[in-house]
Amino acid sequence: MPGLIRGMARTAVIAGTATSVSNRVSRRQYNRWSQQDEQQQAAQVPAPSEPAPPAAAPASAGDDRIAKLQQLGDLHNQGILTDEEFAAEKAKILNS
Repeated sequence: MPGLIRGMARTAVIAGTATSVSNRVSRRQYNRWSQQDEQQQAAQVPAPSEPAPPAAAPASAGDDRIAKLQQLGDLHNQGILTDEEFAAEKAKILNS
């Protein structure tokens, strides 16, 4: 019987050590992946650009609306405006 208990104790120690090492490796790998994700996201964020210079005075109200819609589309394509913001502003311009 003492041999059986000794064998169970040895197995428990080995299993506990393996679990501890595995958890430590998993945490280390997770931290590495998190850092890589942050670096990739930082690289993907576009640098803030200077605001567009004011457009020349349009010939008519229709030209002004088109220019505003084009600027709005550019902001949306750059990711500055969300889909909801884009739709709301577009509706304002078209209804004015």
